[in-house]
Amino acid sequence: MNGQFLTDRGRVRSHNEDSGGIFYNLGNQFMAIIADGMGGHQSGDVASQMATSLMKAKWESTNDFTAPQDLEAWLVKAISEINESVYKHAQANSECEGMGTTIVIAIYIEEFLTIAHIGDSRCYLLNSKGFRQLTEDHSLVNALVQSGQISKNDAQHHPRKNIVLKALGTDSKVEPEINTVGIDVGDKILLCSDGLTDKLEDQELIEVIKQPIDILEAGQQLIDLANARGGEDNISIILASLDSSAEEGETSE
Repeated sequence: MNGQFLTDRGRVRSHNEDSGGIFYNLGNQFMAIIADGMGGHQSGDVASQMATSLMKAKWESTNDFTAPQDLEAWLVKAISEINESVYKHAQANSECEGMGTTIVIAIYIEEFLTIAHIGDSRCYLLNSKGFRQLTEDHSLVNALVQSGQISKNDAQHHPRKNIVLKALGTDSKVEPEINTVGIDVGDKILLCSDGLTDKLEDQELIEVIKQPIDILEAGQQLIDLANARGGEDNISIILASLDSSAEEGETSE
């Protein structure tokens, strides 16, 4: 799997609280991460960078995974340990009190893509069947949509659309949502923070990703569009495609 990680501070924020990257384990298996930090006094970037660097270290020390269920069990354990580390850091450092981060992770092994997430950073899949979101936002507005109190269109403009109901590091324990889907040569995935999805509709994402251009150029177009519409938040994305002839390399923040 071949991918690119891009992150941008946006046009309003003074610093970037997003983190992420693409990493490979000892078996050369692909993992992509996006983390969107939150917390006062610049502690959001501490949380997101801790989550990314700790997951990177854990992944790079593993060997081949051959079964999705083994990978899913590994992810639950790894995320639990990282959550505890971030939580303890916040408890021990007053300037980091209350910090946390969203996280979305996608790992490709043997024709399967396993996705783990906490919060409202997303993973999408584009394949011959269409374009679909593989994650369900752990957010206030999504809970309101699911309960029928507001529509999806209302959610896009809701004044509290950035309130997350679950984050990594804010509590001593957290349970990620994990699922596995099949993936074929030619399929593309998009991981992103809400700095992108707050500004672009699904159809706009599809139009950019489906263009006959390389994924780096497509990723930059997505960031440019979000910035052109205000860029009030940090914008981070990973675009990756399953190409049997692609040479795999590492990209990180």
